Amino acid sequence: MKKLVILLVTAAGFSASSLVHARDAISIVGSSTVYPFATVVAERFGKSTAFKSPKVESTGSGGGLKLFCEGVGVNTPDITNASRRIKQSEYDKCQSNGVTDIVEVLIGYDGIVLANANSAPRFKLSRRDVYLALAKQIPGPDGKLIANPHKTWKDVNANLPASRIEVLGPPPTSGTRDAFVELALEGGARSFDSINKLRGLKDSQRAEIEQLVAKLGAEAAWQAALAKKGAKAKGKDVVKIISHSVREDGAFIEAGENDNLIVNKLVANPNALGIFGFSFLDQNSDSVQGSTIDGHNPTFDAIADGDYAISRPLYFYVKKAHVGTVPGIAEFVKTFVSEDAIGEDGYLIDKGLIPLSGDAYDNMADAAVSLTPLKM
Repeated sequence: MKKLVILLVTAAGFSASSLVHARDAISIVGSSTVYPFATVVAERFGKSTAFKSPKVESTGSGGGLKLFCEGVGVNTPDITNASRRIKQSEYDKCQSNGVTDIVEVLIGYDGIVLANANSAPRFKLSRRDVYLALAKQIPGPDGKLIANPHKTWKDVNANLPASRIEVLGPPPTSGTRDAFVELALEGGARSFDSINKLRGLKDSQRAEIEQLVAKLGAEAAWQAALAKKGAKAKGKDVVKIISHSVREDGAFIEAGENDNLIVNKLVANPNALGIFGFSFLDQNSDSVQGSTIDGHNPTFDAIADGDYAISRPLYFYVKKAHVGTVPGIAEFVKTFVSEDAIGEDGYLIDKGLIPLSGDAYDNMADAAVSLTPLKM
């Protein structure tokens, strides 16, 4: 009977009355990085308004967007958090499933840190070091790609410790993972001239692409790019396949979406490093420390100024079809984007969020409050 009701709601164009009776609290899923920010806003919203506190779940950015884009109705979330922008493929999936009006809200920025226990020496890394430590394939002595042979950090860089490479990080469904491989691993891979040159070649330069692919021994990656993009495959598509593939031999350990669990494991194992957002580092600075990346420590100012290389935007997405049907969505959005929450002196800044400022904040807040749909 319950399944029949849900089907009838969907078929009837998402009946307001049936949804109100089915659910009276906002459902939020998505990014583990945005989760603590959304939770604080949800708790304050429940205490300061006549609406119930939204239910917030940490599913990872990819997992949240998958749930969000499944359709319109009581069995789908109203809002999803994301520590990266929605992908075109996810947007298209939403559209095909009837989620046609999506409101995108950029709430601020966050850095991704490689942290270890305060009881151990602080690591000083470059993005090249990170790539050589964690990528599945790296250029060998002759310039051709080989399976990553590095066992210790000293193998990567003679100036680093001789400790075994052991990094705890998020799974592929995580926005933190997506941003990390793009900013850190791909950024490090581009320090190799042949890879950086390949990245700049357009689909019209196929002969040059194939020459560099042969030089790198990256024929498998090129064939994968062709299978995915066809004649439009570019050099950067090959580079993504090469640099975004994380090694699977135990040096990188998928530790789930619970960043607090990673922090606890780092304290218990001072030889390990962990990957998570700056906000978790900020909240746990008594036990863990962030590695220096390309000469910059992960600090609030370094991320806000753009000096810290591994930083990314944070979003949430609203299903406009649910506004006015599930109680409080528009009011929650207004609360989240208020100056009290994410302004330069907002309470989420104390939690580690790097704020938007000036016109960027004003434009975002105006679009969010007016629930302006995203166009891609």
